[in-house]
Amino acid sequence: MRRKSGTERWTARQPTRPLSPSSAPTEAPPMATPEAQATGEAPAKENQVALGFEQTRAPASPVERSWLARHFSLLLRRDRQAQKAGQLFSGLLALNVVLLGGAFICSMVFNNVAVTLGDVWILLAALKVLSALWLLYYTAGTTRQPHAVLHRDPHAGPVWVRGSLVLFGSCTVCLNVFRVGYDVSHIRCKSQLELVFPAIEVVFISVQTWVLWKHCKDCVQIQTNFTRCGLMLTLATNLLLWLLAVSNDSMHHEIEAELSALMKKLSGNGTNTCLCLNVTMCEVFRKGYLMLYPFSTEYCLICCTVIFVMWRNVGRRLAPAAGAPPGAPSFHLHGAIFGPLLGLLVLVAGVCVFVLFQIQASGPAIARQYFTVYYAFYVAALPAMSLACLAGTAIHGLEERELDTLKNPTRSLDVVLLMGAALGHMGISYFSIVAIVATRPHELLNCLILAYSLLLILQHMAQNLFIIEGLHRRPLWEVTAESLAGKWEAEPPRRGSLLELGQDLRRASLAYIHSYSHLNWKRRALKEISLFLILCNITLWMMPAFGIHPEFENGLEKDFYGYRTWFTVVNFGLPLGVFYRMHSVGGLVEVYLGA
Repeated sequence: MRRKSGTERWTARQPTRPLSPSSAPTEAPPMATPEAQATGEAPAKENQVALGFEQTRAPASPVERSWLARHFSLLLRRDRQAQKAGQLFSGLLALNVVLLGGAFICSMVFNNVAVTLGDVWILLAALKVLSALWLLYYTAGTTRQPHAVLHRDPHAGPVWVRGSLVLFGSCTVCLNVFRVGYDVSHIRCKSQLELVFPAIEVVFISVQTWVLWKHCKDCVQIQTNFTRCGLMLTLATNLLLWLLAVSNDSMHHEIEAELSALMKKLSGNGTNTCLCLNVTMCEVFRKGYLMLYPFSTEYCLICCTVIFVMWRNVGRRLAPAAGAPPGAPSFHLHGAIFGPLLGLLVLVAGVCVFVLFQIQASGPAIARQYFTVYYAFYVAALPAMSLACLAGTAIHGLEERELDTLKNPTRSLDVVLLMGAALGHMGISYFSIVAIVATRPHELLNCLILAYSLLLILQHMAQNLFIIEGLHRRPLWEVTAESLAGKWEAEPPRRGSLLELGQDLRRASLAYIHSYSHLNWKRRALKEISLFLILCNITLWMMPAFGIHPEFENGLEKDFYGYRTWFTVVNFGLPLGVFYRMHSVGGLVEVYLGA
C-alpha cells in the first residue's frame, strides 16, 4: 500500500480543522467561475491600488503637515518682523522731526535774536508742504490700487471724532483768515512774506481734514512702510504745530501787555506809525483771532490721535466678523429723564457764569466776586459728577455683561488719551494747592480755589474709572448676536428650514426691541448717569475753550511762581484739559450706547 505524501495528508486533514481569522489569509481561495473572475477582477484591482496608495500616503502625511506648518510659521514670523521694523523706523523718523522742531521752538522762546518766529514758520511750512503732498498721494495713488484697503476698522474714527475734526478744522481755517486780515491791515509795518504762511496752513488743514475724514478707518495692505513714514511725518507736523500754538499763546499775553504799555507811553509824545487805518475791522480781526485760538490746539491733538490709529492699522488684517454688528443701536434717550434734566440745569448755570465772566473780562479788571461765582459753580458741580461716576462704577460691578478682552487698538488708545489728558488739569490743580497752602489758605476765595483743585482731581479719577470700565464691557447687542450664532451652530439648520430660520431672525429682532424698550434698573441708571456726565463735560469744555482762564487771571499762582513759569504751566495744562473734556464726551457716548 502506497504511503501518502505530506501534501496529501495536509489536504486530507484540512476540512476537519475549524476556521479562524488567523488562518483565513493562509487558506487557499476557492475556485471561481470565469464570469465571477471577470466581474471581481476590477474591484480587486481598485482595492489593491487604494490600499497601496494609503500605505504609501500615510507615512508622508505628518511630514508634509509639519513642513507646511514650518513654512507658514516662517512667513508669519517674517511678516511680523517686517511690520515691527517698519513701525520702528517710522517712529524714529517722527521722533527726529519732533526733536528738531522742538529745538527750533525752544530756541525761539529763549533766544529770540538768534532764532526768530520766521525761522520756525519756514521749517513748519516745509513740513506742511511735504505732509500735504503725501496725503494727496495716499488718496490718489495708494488707496486706488487693487487690494490696497481690504479691511476697515469699525472702531476707528467714530462720528463724534470726525465731527470734531471738521468743526475744529473749520475754526482753525477761520483763525488763519482773521490772522491774514489783521496782517493785511498792518501791511505797512509787516513783511509781505508773513501772508504766505497762513495760506499754506489753510491748504494743509483743508487737505488733512478731508483725507482723515475719508480714510480714518483704512487698514492699508500695500506700501506699508511708505505709508507708515508718511503718517508719522504728518503726526510730527501736527505735534509741532501744537507746541508752537502753546508757546505762542504763552507769549501772546506778554506781548499784548508790552504793546499796551508802549502805546500808553507813546500817546503823549507822538503817534505810532503802525496803527491800523480801520480801527473797527482790526478790532474784529483781533477778537476773532483771540476767540478761535484755542481751537487750533484742539485740532492738532485730534489729528494726532486719528493719525496714530491709522498708523497702528497699517498692515492689520481683520476677521470677516470684525465689522460693526448690524444691530448696533443709534443714539436715543430710551426714556431717560433725570440725567438730561440735571445736565441741562448744570449747562444753563455754566452758560450764565460764562457770560458774566466774559463781560467782566472785556473790562480793565475783573471784580473779585466774579472769581468767587466761578469757583463756587465748580465746587457745586464737581461733587455731583464724582458721585455719579462712583455710582456708575458700582453698577458696572453688578452687571451680568462680561469683560471684552479682545485686542482693540482704538480702545487702548482711548484709555491712554484719557489718562494722559487728565494730567493737564490735575497738574495745574497740584500747583495751585501748593501755592494756596504756602500763602493764604484762610481767605474765602483761596478756600474755594483749594476746594476746586481737590475736587477736580477726584472727579478726574472717578470719571476715568467709570469710562474705562464701561469701554471694557461688551455691548448688549454683541452678546445677543453671539448667543444667537451659538444657537445656530449648536442646532444647524436642516434642509428646507428657511422658514424656521426666518422665524428665528424675527424672534431675535423682537427680543432685541423688547430688551431696549423695557430697560432694567441697572441699564436705566447707567444711561441716566452717562447723559448727565455728557452734558456736564460739555459745559466744562465750553468755559475754558472760549477764553475763560481764571487760573491765570486771579493772580494768586502768578505771584507765587512768577509770570513766565505759571504761564507755561497754564498754557500746557489748559489745552490738555479742554481735550480731556471733549474726549470724555466721546467715551461717555460709547458707554451710553453699550449700556
